[in-house]
Amino acid sequence: MATAAIARPQVSDAEWEARQQLAACYRVFAMLGWDEMIYNHITVKVPGEDNAFLINPYGLHFSEVCASNLVKIDIDGNKLTDNPYPVNPAGFTQHSVFHRHLPDAHCVMHTHTTAGMAVSALEGGLQPINFYACNFIGQVAYHDFEGVTVRAEEGQRLIENLGDKRAMFLRNHGILVMGKTLPAAFLMHWGLQRACEIQMATLSMGQPVHVPDEVLAVHQRDISKVQIPGGPGKADFDAMVRLVDRIDTSWRN
Repeated sequence: MATAAIARPQVSDAEWEARQQLAACYRVFAMLGWDEMIYNHITVKVPGEDNAFLINPYGLHFSEVCASNLVKIDIDGNKLTDNPYPVNPAGFTQHSVFHRHLPDAHCVMHTHTTAGMAVSALEGGLQPINFYACNFIGQVAYHDFEGVTVRAEEGQRLIENLGDKRAMFLRNHGILVMGKTLPAAFLMHWGLQRACEIQMATLSMGQPVHVPDEVLAVHQRDISKVQIPGGPGKADFDAMVRLVDRIDTSWRN
């Protein structure tokens, strides 16, 4: 299969590992149908470097992202290495806010999935009507739509509305999640996406059954005790990468 790979950049082993993990994540998103033409972004901090980040090359589909063609940028979106691909300024304007102000935001993901955008545009947002939604009730923030995210001054309101949460619905816009690791952010996005998909299906059929607050509290208490091998999301993400490898391994290049 033809790829959009370029010459491997001269980077540290830690950065190359981060590049491969991020490239794999873009391919997983494409496989799961979470891509949106050439838009949306997943960004990660470069290990061991201050204010250095990796982002997808603007103009490529998620299924074309490789470890080599990821663009290395600073906190203001300026390229740090030679790369023929541009960066979408609207994409990193939003992500840079969280990377700049939240030390634990190693990975930031933003998508325009149908289910995510639908729930973000629904009065009341996410409802406690399914297993996955119950994981997030009280744990997800909301930010009102202010237009395309190209203005830095919106950043203060994004941070204020996020508060101590690490998942957010951008109203009328989509899903935003972040995590201390890429697999942790992936698992959060997967769960929130499933909650939205099931809510869409449920509301299309009639009046939903809401889970009582006391049951929500017990559910969140007990699910927080689940120990996942390798840390949150690692086993899940690794399984998805194995599925991607059955389709195409060019993301490793």
